[in-house]
Amino acid sequence: MSLVPVACSSRSDTPPAPDAFAVLQTVPAANPAKYADLRKNWQNPYLVVRADGIGLLTGVAANQEQILKLEDVLDTLAHLPASAWPYGRVVAIEEPHKTPPSDEPAVRRNMEVTIGKLNDLGIVVYDLNSGKVQ
Repeated sequence: MSLVPVACSSRSDTPPAPDAFAVLQTVPAANPAKYADLRKNWQNPYLVVRADGIGLLTGVAANQEQILKLEDVLDTLAHLPASAWPYGRVVAIEEPHKTPPSDEPAVRRNMEVTIGKLNDLGIVVYDLNSGKVQ
């Protein structure tokens, strides 16, 4: 009698989902000619940085702000449809207009972290308050 070992495998034949970086690289590079001086009619993703999270507005779901945890912003942006990026890989960002003084340190920290993560992925950050790229 001979024994033949049987290998069992629990791996799936499904490849892993691409990470946020890979997905966002499929969005064309930002085109400044399309978004310069568009403070009021912004169509790309729009982020409002708060003390307790990040508000996301998109042209896809106009007038519906989705509140995200800081760590979920990149994956959420990566799952937006191509139609959400008419200006290319650029997002608008701003702080709430009336931030209580007690929230200012947290808002500033969230702003810095968010801008850093977006820049690391090659996403241009357009500050709607100043009209400048961050």
